[in-house]
Amino acid sequence: MKRAVVIGAAMTGLVAARALSETHDEVVVLDRDSLPGDAVPRTGTPQARHLHGLLARGRDLLEEMFPGLSAELLSLGATSADLQHDICWTLDGHPMHRARSGLEGLSMSRALLENRVRARVAALPKVRIQERREVEGLTAHAGRVTEVRVVRLDEDNLREEIGADLVVDASGRGSRSPVWLEELGYERPAEEAVRIGMTYATRHFHREPHHLPEGKGAVVSLSVDNPRGGALAREEGDRWIVTLAGILGDEPPLDDAGFHAFAATLHDPRIAGLIATAKPLEKAVRARFPASVRRRYEHLERFPDGYLVMGDAVCSFNPVYSQGMTVAAEEARVLRTCLLKGDRDLACRFFQEIKRVIDVPWLMATGGDLRFDGVEGRRSPVLRLANAYLGSLGNALERDPAVGRTMLRVANLLDPPHRLFSPPILLRVLRANVRPGQARPGPGVDRPNQKAPHSPDTRGRTGNREHDGPRSPGRR
Repeated sequence: MKRAVVIGAAMTGLVAARALSETHDEVVVLDRDSLPGDAVPRTGTPQARHLHGLLARGRDLLEEMFPGLSAELLSLGATSADLQHDICWTLDGHPMHRARSGLEGLSMSRALLENRVRARVAALPKVRIQERREVEGLTAHAGRVTEVRVVRLDEDNLREEIGADLVVDASGRGSRSPVWLEELGYERPAEEAVRIGMTYATRHFHREPHHLPEGKGAVVSLSVDNPRGGALAREEGDRWIVTLAGILGDEPPLDDAGFHAFAATLHDPRIAGLIATAKPLEKAVRARFPASVRRRYEHLERFPDGYLVMGDAVCSFNPVYSQGMTVAAEEARVLRTCLLKGDRDLACRFFQEIKRVIDVPWLMATGGDLRFDGVEGRRSPVLRLANAYLGSLGNALERDPAVGRTMLRVANLLDPPHRLFSPPILLRVLRANVRPGQARPGPGVDRPNQKAPHSPDTRGRTGNREHDGPRSPGRR
């Protein structure tokens, strides 16, 4: 019998198990948490309390793996939205022209999405999900991982070893794979990091029909002149979720007045307006994301057979770009393809293939973060030129829906970034910037009364640290 063991039962582990179920007789998924039956956040995924975006590409991939998932989520209260028409985007201070794009996104809590995916995976006849299992290490023989050493947290820390033909580490940012590899006599992978010092705070509000009549959500990006951002989205249960973000030590406060004051400094007043009028459902919670980190497993000259690493355990992205779940689903697709071609050189083939998956979102996320002077990292001439060009898109985003649609297709990982630099888009951007002083929003643009960048009395407030939410391990 051919058995696979997956470490981690968050989104990456679940999609990995789905792929492995096509090539293995048994798939065992281990997680140290107690896994709730209801759609509620759990200890091991504190980031699930914050707003999550499922990119259009991610929705397509999950629907491919789990047919009917979108309809099931909609029946449970998720909201479907055209990402350009139904969402009020403000990018670098410019409101995007709203028009039909054909890009359909889903808005719901991370807990609901993970709950329904986990139910689908648990229903697969070859899959067993075991909770309260902590992996302590690996056992290898003759260059091959053969067992995982496990502590059963619900049975007086009873220890056991589980044999496996293939072990997949999907445990997230806190992955111990580098340590385990050293214990087995292998090198740790080299790491790259871009330290953004992101802090985000989230609160839920009761949703009423008169709220935000012009759309189903709002997003305000961080900009160089105002490095604060926020987002507002619908969730099941007639809730709004509001997440605010700051970087490099600028932390959204958790108290009522401070939370609202921080939102009032954003380029779009809609979020602050809702906070001021809607009924809060709980206290705000906070999480911190210190850095985007990429572990270069593809560069290792030696690697044990029977072992793979994926998801945030390989590369974790700044969460404001909403790339993690989509990249995990792409990697699961790669895993399935590699396994169908056999076990020979599996790790080498897999790491090379997911490198291609990771390269574009990594460039987008780190390139975006390196716009800010306080973020350390190498800025190549090409990156500086690209960021300068992207910073010039504002007038075109306001006036030309084609530019906004292209931007969203790239951000949703449907099109490669070079589409934004194609001759037709360059021409549209040039036209919009020929007379920038005369640029006016088109009929599809809502330009509310814009707020000035953050004022000195709210800049840098941190709120009461006693109410901080748990630090996010970045699991997906």
